[in-house]
Amino acid sequence: MKKQNFLIKLKKEKKLELVGPSVEIQKSYSIKSDNCLRSAKILFDSDLYENSVSEAYYAMYNASLSLFFQCGIKCENHTATIILLEELFKLSDLKKNLETAKKERIDKQYHVSDKKNFEITKDAAKSMIQGAEDFILNLYAYMGRLSNDDIGQIRFRFSGF
Repeated sequence: MKKQNFLIKLKKEKKLELVGPSVEIQKSYSIKSDNCLRSAKILFDSDLYENSVSEAYYAMYNASLSLFFQCGIKCENHTATIILLEELFKLSDLKKNLETAKKERIDKQYHVSDKKNFEITKDAAKSMIQGAEDFILNLYAYMGRLSNDDIGQIRFRFSGF
């Protein structure tokens, strides 16, 4: 019930709403996702691991928004995006992956690491990039399987929030 109340609140604030499906916006978010993943790799190669983690997360987040716009859903909240992956799209594994990635991003973005944690941060960044690649691949495969009927059902479920 807590999740549903949160989503209802966002709908009232117009931060979560049904819009017309948009191939143009969907593609824009896919490009944004690809650019974030590319940036994550460049940052990793430049030993900027904390920043790499952040960009890998945003690659996943933007890919999720691409899915949403394919179905005509506008979502302006990271937590709601995570919730909807499971509640609306039934993508429990991807929801868990994005949720974990968000926590990792927050940890790396807002907390300082010392030299002792350098290798841990490097490993986390490498793992995050690999996780983002897998997430995006699985999400895009799901998007490719969506039919117009599936999108209609998703939009109908959305109306129930």
